[in-house]
Amino acid sequence: MLFEAQLGSLRDLDAGIYPYTTSSNTTAAFAPVGAGCPTVKVGRIVGVVKADATCVGEGPFVSELFGEDAEQLRTAGGEYGAKTGRPRRVGAIDLVATRYGVEVQGATEIALTKLDVLSYMEKIPVCVGYLHDGRQTADFPFPAALAECTPVIRYMDGWRCDLSQMKDWSDLPQAAKDYVETIERAIGCPITYVSVGAERDCLIVRKETAV
Repeated sequence: MLFEAQLGSLRDLDAGIYPYTTSSNTTAAFAPVGAGCPTVKVGRIVGVVKADATCVGEGPFVSELFGEDAEQLRTAGGEYGAKTGRPRRVGAIDLVATRYGVEVQGATEIALTKLDVLSYMEKIPVCVGYLHDGRQTADFPFPAALAECTPVIRYMDGWRCDLSQMKDWSDLPQAAKDYVETIERAIGCPITYVSVGAERDCLIVRKETAV
């Protein structure tokens, strides 16, 4: 039995960045309840994480990019509303928020998507922490404090080549592997799938898992 979710952890009514949340719970533990089979135990939780960060709507977005940097990333990733064409907010992957999302979801593994979108970058920004009140932290703060946080950015080497035809983990350039492995270590959850394109056959199975 497969449950599929849409909204991310930070839109969860209880664990999210209230008041910029939806009206329900978007964490995996509530999937059986919402589907009408509350006694089902969820045994495998695949968290879906983009290789960059995006946001629809208002609310704090610590790793947000602006200006030409944002427009380039938005264009590369096709980050526009499917119906409205409205540009989405984009930013560097936020390891603080992602790690928090993994924790509240109870994720057992991660599917990292849109790695190919970053291929144009010579240096790739990664948000590794927050500065708040003069102090650096790697812990996700109480949501009310997010507006006062600024990102701590680390730059990683880009790979500057097309990934979309690569079918195996061993095919990827070392810089792309380093990027994936850095995320994996930071969030404390194995990345078992890596997406390098929009097509179904562009999904690299990095680690086999028992179902």
